[in-house]
Amino acid sequence: MSSITKTIAGGCFHQQSINGATADHLSNHSPELKFNDTKTTSSELQFFVRMMWKCNTIVIHASREDTVESILQQISSKTKIPIEYQRLIYNGKQLQQQQSLSQCGIENDANLQLVGQLRSIGRSVVWNSADDIVSMILNLCRGESLNGASMIIHNHFAKYMNNFEYFYFFKLMKIPSLLVALYMSPFACNKNIADFSIESFIEICLDLKCKKLQGFYLEILLDFCELLRGVGFTCDEPLYVSCRDGFGNLLTLVGGVPINNPNMKVLLRGVVDCVHEIADELLMYLDLSMNWDTAKGISYKVVLDFVKFCGPLRMGFAEEQATSDESLNYDICYEEDPLFSGVPDQLHIVFIKLLSKMDECLQVMEDCLVNKEQGKGDVIHNGWSHYLIILKELFHISKFYSGAQEKFWGLLLHRKNVLPHMIVRYVKKTDDHQWLLENKIVTDFESRRHLALMLFPDSKDEISGYEMLIDRSQVLAESFEYMSRAKAKSLQGGIFMAFKNEKATGPGVLREWFVLVCREIFNPKNALFVACPNDHRRFFPNAGEFYLDIQMHNFFLLFTLHSKYFSMTSTFIRVFSKET
Repeated sequence: MSSITKTIAGGCFHQQSINGATADHLSNHSPELKFNDTKTTSSELQFFVRMMWKCNTIVIHASREDTVESILQQISSKTKIPIEYQRLIYNGKQLQQQQSLSQCGIENDANLQLVGQLRSIGRSVVWNSADDIVSMILNLCRGESLNGASMIIHNHFAKYMNNFEYFYFFKLMKIPSLLVALYMSPFACNKNIADFSIESFIEICLDLKCKKLQGFYLEILLDFCELLRGVGFTCDEPLYVSCRDGFGNLLTLVGGVPINNPNMKVLLRGVVDCVHEIADELLMYLDLSMNWDTAKGISYKVVLDFVKFCGPLRMGFAEEQATSDESLNYDICYEEDPLFSGVPDQLHIVFIKLLSKMDECLQVMEDCLVNKEQGKGDVIHNGWSHYLIILKELFHISKFYSGAQEKFWGLLLHRKNVLPHMIVRYVKKTDDHQWLLENKIVTDFESRRHLALMLFPDSKDEISGYEMLIDRSQVLAESFEYMSRAKAKSLQGGIFMAFKNEKATGPGVLREWFVLVCREIFNPKNALFVACPNDHRRFFPNAGEFYLDIQMHNFFLLFTLHSKYFSMTSTFIRVFSKET
């Protein structure tokens, strides 16, 4: 069976096996063909291209001077089919890419056919492998059994997903739709195969080394999210959560929606759908955080997901605004583009809802603090520690909408008694809360002092130095005692030392101590080291001392003592190297 035939079969099976919502989502509806009564100018053309394997029609607008290649590029941007796999047929003849439309004899309202490459043309290994996977999924959907199907699909993904060509075949053959159809098929084992395959796809996407390729696969993960929503998955079902998390994590890895991605606005719309969905979850948790009976905290994951998706969305808005002619005053430009219009409105709606809910939450928090002061209770809700994270994201969103910043700061000014309490209680050194200093009127002296102190290193994190008091007459013995008791962490903080009965201290005294200890370590009288006879700059451990005392009863004690001195010498040299 050819790949085109298999793709047709996949589409047919999909529409029969999935409910109406999925079929509507997956089928590419043909635009309604309307013939204008008004005549176009002699250089303008409107004609129709019929995709023979899908029975869909594309409307093309072009001029008579345009080449066939430019028409193929238009088709590729709409269908994601690479140009090399397209053939345009008109009046039974294949059109050549270098020809102009006028040379081909194409008139207004003409009908062209788009077909795949000829069977005689060799296909790539990637195409053939993807074709085999499609065939296998279709057979599974028909109820056929295949041992090891999950691992076959996993190994296929692992082998080919790092190939740019594979991405186009993956889209063209509608493998995401087929995997969702496999999950929804009536055969129980197919659900496990589809679940494992989709999870494998997500994992491999996140492990890819090429960020550009990861940016392309953003579209696929968004497709999975939309397909699963279309068949009735809710936001708490594990497979859907995995797809949405994978989409968000991949957004973070690639640094947001790529500005050079031709589907940037489609991705932004997908991101805002996720933001809207997560915001609804967040609103539910905020309601629970105010409930005195349950006193449940806010899910930290939901808060992080909200921030994770809002960040790329804000970056996309900023980049879209930067490419327009509008001045960068953070007022969203509402475009006529059907892919982008309404997206800024959706985020604005989320902002208004969450800001209103935060006002309620801060009111409850304020009441709790008043009761605490009056000795009526000390109720602390778990969700309070996450309020600042939500407020910080709302602050960033407010910059994009006229009048939004005034509303945001007005809310915090109205709840001025609560914000300083949250700052002092919950702000940590690892947090970035510089935004709180942009409007000092909403904070008090104590909270601003706390924010300033967070900029300094924590004294608990500092490594205190190691102090020594050495007698000059016993410099080696006492240095040995101090060094043998010292812990490695304390030595990392440096050495602070002084000589007994002397007031002087500092770097000069430390250098003098190093010199004295070095002299004693390599002093022949101490029998630790012997000088090299050929090079007096080299020294060797003195093993002869042990053999001289081999008949003595204290040999083992002497051996152990010398070993400790050698160990102390190595420690001393490391410390000396660090200090110098």
